[in-house]
Amino acid sequence: MVTATRRSTVVPPSAPSIPRLRLAPVRASGAVLDGGWWPRSWDPADELPGLVMALSERYGRIRNVIANSGVWDDQFRRIAVGSDVVRVGWFTSLDTAMLIATTERGDQIDLLVVPPETTKAVADRAMRTAADPANLKRARDILLATPTPVPASTGAGRHLNAVRDDEGNVLEKAS
Repeated sequence: MVTATRRSTVVPPSAPSIPRLRLAPVRASGAVLDGGWWPRSWDPADELPGLVMALSERYGRIRNVIANSGVWDDQFRRIAVGSDVVRVGWFTSLDTAMLIATTERGDQIDLLVVPPETTKAVADRAMRTAADPANLKRARDILLATPTPVPASTGAGRHLNAVRDDEGNVLEKAS
């Protein structure tokens, strides 16, 4: 886990992958989330470009992304995505199960982040809930309601099915 945020713009070493993403069919004013995303790893240089491109196609140019600094393998301030440079903010205060993207027009897109090691069935169910325009559950509550049958932690010491406080500390583990 990296503790310092790199100031240089990161240029991903490979072409963006197609993100495992489910977005609400319409943006509902009462919905808590706009959809769910299931990254394949905790490497933001590998995962963010495909996500940003998919969100840009749907909502317009993405100018920045905000994520929790406690779960991702690397931190940097900017990433090259196609011909754009997207700013990236890392915060311990953001729920580990959330990612926020902001468009050039200032629209905010709130996404559930399903841990990469989650099984397909559980991830699909969680993303479907997050993308439901009638959903009123927060990201953390969706993950608690769809516990994942995977080992409690990875080699990096992350608790995949844990609920964390705003500082990234494990509060409880979902069963």
